[in-house]
Amino acid sequence: MHIDELARLHCQPRKGAENALDAARITELLAQLPGWELRNDGKAMVKDFRFADFHHTLGFINAVGFMANQEDHHPDLEAGYGHCQVLWSTHDVGGLSLNDFICAARVEALLER
Repeated sequence: MHIDELARLHCQPRKGAENALDAARITELLAQLPGWELRNDGKAMVKDFRFADFHHTLGFINAVGFMANQEDHHPDLEAGYGHCQVLWSTHDVGGLSLNDFICAARVEALLER
């Protein structure tokens, strides 16, 4: 699945380990998302975004927050002057679900605008 296709999808409620993606599917989808890395033994994915200043960082955080609320799937954010780290995982499945990749693709789409 291409990054543009992922970004057009919407999150669905996903609960239980049966909705966690296996390592092969994670590898396949991660290849579509440049700069994203696995963390927490493959149970999360993260990327650090860089900006010229705090103003742009805050704008990014607000845009990600708005999108996350629309999708009802929320990342962990860690920010400082000129950067924001975004971490996705699906707590209800104990790892990564398709929702994490949908939202990561949507974050990438935000930056293309």
